[in-house]
Amino acid sequence: MAVKTSDFPAKQRQLNEDIKNGTFKQCYLIYGQEAYLRLQNRDKLVKALGGGADSMNFTRYEGDSINPAEVIDMAETLPFLSDKRVILVENSGFFKSGCAELAEYLKAPTETTFFIFVEKEVDKRKDIFKAASKLGLEMGCDEQDEETLKKWVYSKFKSDGKNISGRALSFFIERVGTDMSNISSEIEKLVCYCIDRSEVTEEDIEAVCANWITSRIFAMTDAIADRNQKRAIDLYYDLLALKEPPAKILALITRQFNLMLQIKEMTDNHREKGQIASAAGIAPFLVGKYQNWAREFSFNELRDALELCASNDEAVKTGKLDYVICVEIVIIGCTTKRPKA
Repeated sequence: MAVKTSDFPAKQRQLNEDIKNGTFKQCYLIYGQEAYLRLQNRDKLVKALGGGADSMNFTRYEGDSINPAEVIDMAETLPFLSDKRVILVENSGFFKSGCAELAEYLKAPTETTFFIFVEKEVDKRKDIFKAASKLGLEMGCDEQDEETLKKWVYSKFKSDGKNISGRALSFFIERVGTDMSNISSEIEKLVCYCIDRSEVTEEDIEAVCANWITSRIFAMTDAIADRNQKRAIDLYYDLLALKEPPAKILALITRQFNLMLQIKEMTDNHREKGQIASAAGIAPFLVGKYQNWAREFSFNELRDALELCASNDEAVKTGKLDYVICVEIVIIGCTTKRPKA
């Protein structure tokens, strides 16, 4: 299990204080492999700074084809009927490969412009990382250690009016794994299951929560949707080490992509979440997770992923391919981003 960065709690407190007091720094860089923390802090900052789709003073850039000159030009534009212009830049790759133009601009940006950078990976040696850190606050959101996760889980249950013993808490972490998005979903299930009781027991966890292997499958799907090839492959080999048959893993990956395609189609057709859950045969609380995953793929990419699963399964059954390699090829194929047309 990855260990959290030692300064994460202090930086989280600092960010929360900035939001509480309304004393914002001009630049926030949120990075790391724990998507739940990255996105949670991103959303908190955007809301606190008055950003969002309805704001004329909020601009979002996403992906590795962002033009730095365009970002700088927007940063130089004064806000309309406000004292802040907010610019969100996500998954740009600037903090891994470098960006001299933005690094230079961040040394003396327009005072009314506030930046939020959200990245999975950074290179702390790059000038842009140093410039962003000097201008504001950088915060690494890595996977948390078990003790930190236990404190977080306990507080989540407490906020929902539920108690959980130390023994049950340990069993819960062992059962559902360490992915925070998955943990949050499992807590929601347990709170609903124990709606008329104040104590969450091991029996409740056994009855309601997906086992560790299933949670690893979900985490692997999350990594595939996030285009995080290394993490997806690492999780795959974790499952193999647990003697999970690759044929079953491939079947589960195929099912996840099939559900993503169905849910993407139903979402685009403006179906309600309850209708989507019923049609797809999943619990209503899972619809949002599948919608988030599906949003990362085009319809063609989802169809191609399903065809890749089917063709590789056929190749194994006809003796042309080994199952272990087959699943690895599927993961690599599904996490490789298509070049833009």
